Amino acid sequence: MPSYKPQIPKIVDPSGVSPGLQARPMPVTSDQSRAYTAQTTGGKPMVDFEGTSNPYVDYQSIDLLLSLQHPRSEGYDEMCFFVMGQVKELLFKALHFELYNAQQQIRADAVDNALEILVRAKALVQYIGDSWNVLSTISPAGFNQFRDTLGTASGQLSFMYRHVEFILGNKNARLASAFRNMPHVWPALQSALTSPSLYDDVIAFLGRKGLAIDTGALQRDWSQAYVPNPSVEQAWMQVYANPVPGNALYRLGESLIALADQLSQYRWRHFVSVQRIIGMKPGTGGSAGVGWLQHVTEHRFFPELWAIRTSF
Repeated sequence: MPSYKPQIPKIVDPSGVSPGLQARPMPVTSDQSRAYTAQTTGGKPMVDFEGTSNPYVDYQSIDLLLSLQHPRSEGYDEMCFFVMGQVKELLFKALHFELYNAQQQIRADAVDNALEILVRAKALVQYIGDSWNVLSTISPAGFNQFRDTLGTASGQLSFMYRHVEFILGNKNARLASAFRNMPHVWPALQSALTSPSLYDDVIAFLGRKGLAIDTGALQRDWSQAYVPNPSVEQAWMQVYANPVPGNALYRLGESLIALADQLSQYRWRHFVSVQRIIGMKPGTGGSAGVGWLQHVTEHRFFPELWAIRTSF
């Protein structure tokens, strides 16, 4: 347990931060204007700006972003936990953005565009998994210094992670209901719960390509977690009978299984890292803690793509 107290440097004076949620006004530049500016500065970075900000800070609202870290204890490890939690939320948003757009491309039958997007989605999941390299430096004693201040807060209450799970097909109405009291969050999450997932749209795409898919896999209650369907497994078997680069459906299947593999590794890292820190203690949000996480590791996205490995 760290015996030293954290010294938190003051980086930003909150009184000077604009709390607005809209993009801040900025000029638009061009190749020509940038070349002219480089000439006037002699090739050195600009340092003189009008007003009380600069373009980089305004572009990403950096001063606001760096004012949102509020540890609630004197535990040294809490700042690490706090920042990494926020980083993961941003990464979940980035991942969801890619998955959502891949889904739109699949709906438009633009499979090559979807494949390009899924490359980044997989890289993002790997990056999120690597966050446990940092979080695992928190010792059990260090975590105990601030765990009580979490109250009943838990990562299971991340609506951004829930969006990721839902767009991938792992729907759970009960977990979604935790946000029904948040009118600024619930409508979008409820829509995600009751809409087809990315995998549902992939299955529909297989059908449009002439593969036989049962009606039950094409028309169902989208709010229910995906259940493996024999016709979908058979369709993938037909696709994988021609495992060549020119087979776009085969490449799509391999991209999805690579993504699912990375997601399973992320969940495993989560499970092991939490067990290392809190052992078998109950979670803060009412779950069994590690027992719940172990259950989660057994789930596989896109189950037919896993099942056909046995049949090759």
